[in-house]
Amino acid sequence: MESLGDKLKKTRESKGYDYDHVGRETNIARRYLEALEGEDFSKFPGEPYLLGFLRNYGEYLGLDVEELLSLYKAIKIQEQPVPVDQLLRSPPSFPKTAIILAVVLPVLAAAATAVYFLYIRPPVEPERRDEIHAPSTYTLEGDFLERRFYQGDAILIPLGNEQFKVELRDMDDPLTLTAPGGNAMLTLFGNTDLDLNGDGIADVRVTLSDYDKKSPGSGALIRFDANASSSPDTALNLPLSSQTPSASTVIFTSTNTYPFSLDVQFQNYCMFRWEVDRRERTERYYVRGEKLTIPAQNTIRLGASNASAVVITLNGAGKSVVLDIGTAGEVAVIDLRWLQDNDNRYRLTQNRLE
Repeated sequence: MESLGDKLKKTRESKGYDYDHVGRETNIARRYLEALEGEDFSKFPGEPYLLGFLRNYGEYLGLDVEELLSLYKAIKIQEQPVPVDQLLRSPPSFPKTAIILAVVLPVLAAAATAVYFLYIRPPVEPERRDEIHAPSTYTLEGDFLERRFYQGDAILIPLGNEQFKVELRDMDDPLTLTAPGGNAMLTLFGNTDLDLNGDGIADVRVTLSDYDKKSPGSGALIRFDANASSSPDTALNLPLSSQTPSASTVIFTSTNTYPFSLDVQFQNYCMFRWEVDRRERTERYYVRGEKLTIPAQNTIRLGASNASAVVITLNGAGKSVVLDIGTAGEVAVIDLRWLQDNDNRYRLTQNRLE
């Protein structure tokens, strides 16, 4: 029977993934991935962490998670064999004196210990936490920054002509970040969005990938991802109503208009915005695996911070078309609407906006 570690390793290698790739995709530190494949469970701060990592890794590789958990339990049972010989051994017969001593001696020892701690032992000074790492300040210079942060460390995040400071203030569980908008809590494998300039739009996503509360001196592996919407140079940051049409594509033609909808699947992190029939705009930061359906009568205008992060299928009158909205890393703003021809026929068109 294939072992737990072999199953994980062979599946990863069959997909052509290395540890760095899997770590980026799952937010699991490399040393924990290696420990799972090597069945070295002593590397984990506790069994809940181990089981959480195993579930996430198994789901990412497309394996049967329940089977993985069963393999893990089998390993634990083998590591702790039942002492059958001790269970079958007859209980020894002790003389009466030995029984009396076995009862009295622990009582006397407990009494002596209590006297020592209450009256004799000198007071113990509280343990002092040595300042091993001097606080450092880093700068987000690109789409993301990932490194180990220690208490007092900070990061400067540029937005337009300003820089906003986020500091790791407290390394209890959860961690506490201080930012211009107030404090934010961060738990292991969790993330939080920060609105730094108070405009109601998340400017950066913060993810905690690795942290052992029993060993704060080892720091915390934190990733800061800048949202494309926070850059003043991208078209997505402009109001959707201010865009001007560029290329146009006809999707459907008909003698009359009919309702249509979009099925949106997110393959990666993406800031996504949309307006339906010229009503109020909606926007949200989506992560890989999330889905969205947008129904409309006449018009949908949408914007995506990364065109390759979304797969959009347009549905109408029993027909479906996958839309091409742009390439990897491209900011896309698209207008979908019914237009009437001179011969009174209607065209559902896709217009790229600049």
